[in-house]
Amino acid sequence: MRKLAWLTMTVLAACSSGTGGTGTSPAPSSAQGAPRVWPVLTRHHVDLWLHGYAMLLRDTSTVPIFRRGYREQLQAARTQRGVSSMLDANRERLQSRFATSPALFNGQFLPLYFANWDQMRQMIALFVQAQGNPQAAGDQATAQYFAVLRQSFGTQADREWLRLFTDALEDERRQFYQVYWGQENGSRLPLVRAADSLWTTAYRAKFQGFLNNTRQEGGEMILALTIGGEGRTVNFGSRQNAVAVTMPEQDAREAFYVFAHEITGSIVATAVTDNLTPTEQRAGAANRLVPIGQVRGGAMLLQRVAPELVAGYTRYYLMQGGFPTTGDINARLVSSYPLPDLIREAIDRQLSVVLGGI
Repeated sequence: MRKLAWLTMTVLAACSSGTGGTGTSPAPSSAQGAPRVWPVLTRHHVDLWLHGYAMLLRDTSTVPIFRRGYREQLQAARTQRGVSSMLDANRERLQSRFATSPALFNGQFLPLYFANWDQMRQMIALFVQAQGNPQAAGDQATAQYFAVLRQSFGTQADREWLRLFTDALEDERRQFYQVYWGQENGSRLPLVRAADSLWTTAYRAKFQGFLNNTRQEGGEMILALTIGGEGRTVNFGSRQNAVAVTMPEQDAREAFYVFAHEITGSIVATAVTDNLTPTEQRAGAANRLVPIGQVRGGAMLLQRVAPELVAGYTRYYLMQGGFPTTGDINARLVSSYPLPDLIREAIDRQLSVVLGGI
């Protein structure tokens, strides 16, 4: 899923300053030279925050936001370790607020604005203390963070939810998630390194023309233990973006499948909204068609820039949707993720326009 967002360069400097000791990257630090274009990273605070959402939400998305079976697997791991944190104690209270404040769902994107967990907690505490008032921020950068936070936590009740959720996650981190995350990332380090190597030596160049022509020249690809086929994306500006994709389980290329799915977001959203009637838009058809369109759009993009990835992408998204992967998988993808011809043709035309000058 794509969320369009903004930040100025003042805030971006803080966002891109590093991991603060809580993230890892197989690549050399940008302090050793020019910043890398679209580095492959892991971010502890991104996974921690999304872990909290995954443990609270019932994922009914067309394409799962969270890794299939994540909640059950993590609950079993927590039970095995005898963990009972504030996240458990406040589960019902936290869950009940989603029904009355849908804006909380978009809070999933919040960690992509921050460099690390300490920075994120500090800004949330300031935001709650100031009752969300940007005028009480004290400086421009903090005011802009407040503006981002207000998008999802605009009311006093929502800010109280945010405070409680953040405290619960800190308790969860201390009791369980810090050690768990370190162990899981360590076991996947060969796949992280393989993804970084493949991206650096081959696939970044294949994607870069499309990225340049859609104002996504630079950013970070974040491998997240929590994420399934529906990634999380924020766009700060043409050279500062963040895309959270799945942490590969078997093949390093799985990360690129979700990346392709995510970066077609703006093209797909435009194609969908331009080809719906006002009645269909009011009925919420876009909410149903955009996720389908991104699955199909990602395959269409790969067919043009990296056709060798199409078969793997197709199988991956069939599995994500719970569909069989036997027989003619291309035909099965079409039937499993049906898209009106007008919308499919609009996506195809726009991809041709974007890639036409490459």
